[in-house]
Amino acid sequence: MNMNLEWHILFLLIHGILCEEQTEFYSSTDSMTELIVMEKELMETLGAYIAAEETRLENLKRMLSCPVETLVSEDSIEELERHISNPFKAYKLVRGLRKKWKLVEEITTNSSSQDFLGVLKQKSQGLPSDGDVDGVALGLVRLQETYHLHPESVMKGGVPGLVGTGALDPDEMFHIATVAHQNWKYQYAFLWMQETLRQLDEGVESEVSKMEVLRILAPLSFQMGVLPVALNLTQQILEQDSSDLLTLAQFAHYKSLKESVLTPNGYKNPFDLSIMHNMSYEALCRGEGSKMTDKRRRRLFCRYSSGGGNARLIYAPVKEEDEWDHPRIIRYHELMSDKEIEIIKTLARPKLARAKVVDHSTGNKYSTEFRVSKSAWLAEDEDPVVVHVTQRVADVTGLDMASAEILQVANYGIGGQYEPHFDSKLTGDTEFELKGGRIATVLIYMSDVEIGGATVFPAIGAALKPQKGSAVVWFNLLQNGEEDANTLHAACPVFVGNKWVANKWIRAHGQEFRRRCSLSHTE
Repeated sequence: MNMNLEWHILFLLIHGILCEEQTEFYSSTDSMTELIVMEKELMETLGAYIAAEETRLENLKRMLSCPVETLVSEDSIEELERHISNPFKAYKLVRGLRKKWKLVEEITTNSSSQDFLGVLKQKSQGLPSDGDVDGVALGLVRLQETYHLHPESVMKGGVPGLVGTGALDPDEMFHIATVAHQNWKYQYAFLWMQETLRQLDEGVESEVSKMEVLRILAPLSFQMGVLPVALNLTQQILEQDSSDLLTLAQFAHYKSLKESVLTPNGYKNPFDLSIMHNMSYEALCRGEGSKMTDKRRRRLFCRYSSGGGNARLIYAPVKEEDEWDHPRIIRYHELMSDKEIEIIKTLARPKLARAKVVDHSTGNKYSTEFRVSKSAWLAEDEDPVVVHVTQRVADVTGLDMASAEILQVANYGIGGQYEPHFDSKLTGDTEFELKGGRIATVLIYMSDVEIGGATVFPAIGAALKPQKGSAVVWFNLLQNGEEDANTLHAACPVFVGNKWVANKWIRAHGQEFRRRCSLSHTE
């Protein structure tokens, strides 16, 4: 609201009071006394208004002097990406931005500066939403699931390769616990709630109260099978509020079970993260269960060299015979240069949108935690580099690109992943009749990833770490045209780093004279 308008309203208010039902006051002493009282009340109101304005300005000054995060000294994309590659720093940044600027917006709702309000409203559209903050928190929980991370080790800097995380405060930990609980990740909700309670007991300042934590953690402890902890926490609630009928009933129930469940059969320690989430692909993500022998590893990596001074790079394979379990996986090194990668990323950035999967019953696309990344599609007419990449893919695979899909570029976020899936299985594939199924996949890594982000094949026990500029090629279909069950693969959650990839999917039609057909079920 404009300051002049506010004073005008105040003047009208005073004038209306003075002029109500009478035009003068001097003829009555009693009326004059009332006027003095009225003036005193108005001065108090005005003083309160001024005090509120001063408080608002002081709050804004405090916001200005306390940036959420000192990012980096340089503003280059590379420096910014390196800074937020730490998932816990990214979480603190996103949550801090949301909290701070939401508060600024509330403080300035009645600001006298319409220009500032206009800018804030415009800019706030690009700031994190509550959903963004929850999404990052869920990404942290996903990393815990896959890499068996305990909150205590995170807080104490005990995660190998994760430097300078910075301790999370009780409010941040409570938020992560709440998000985990809302997404049925009860084990991790329990662990983060425990850590929140520990910090509160140590006297760490927070907005969340101990009672709020106890009211969630007590029943959650019972749900996790930790009856002694549930009893202890419920008793702490009753010590603060003995009139809570629900808690009294819960306490009586827990106490009645105590005698018969001193040591529950099948009890699982909720602190033991190794008892859950031991799926083969997650084990491969952690570097466990790999069937990569030295012989296999040597055969997996095949180098290709450029064609000298040719304007168009042609990659000639180094011939090496190998007997690899299906699918035969080949890695090509230096398929893309750093300069080409930066061009592709620059083209893709404005188009990035949340990657979706297809509903098998309806054929509609939707976002899901099954696949967490953003992707964009680049046609060959957008830049010569896209044409060169397509030609290079043709050179190394020997396949016809006429039926290939356009280049897909993907960037994975905090805990970004793609759970086990087949590239050849596409619900509602409108191009199947015209171009056939996806006979081959070419996956190009456009960045290194410090921790996590591997491509794993659970059926054959292979785990491939991203290596910038390299590409991995495999055939999704056997030579008889049937799907190769061993091509089931997954993109492991990115723990530390920024993962960029490009995909080129090649369709089956047009490859009849380029890849030998066979009636065998094993070729």
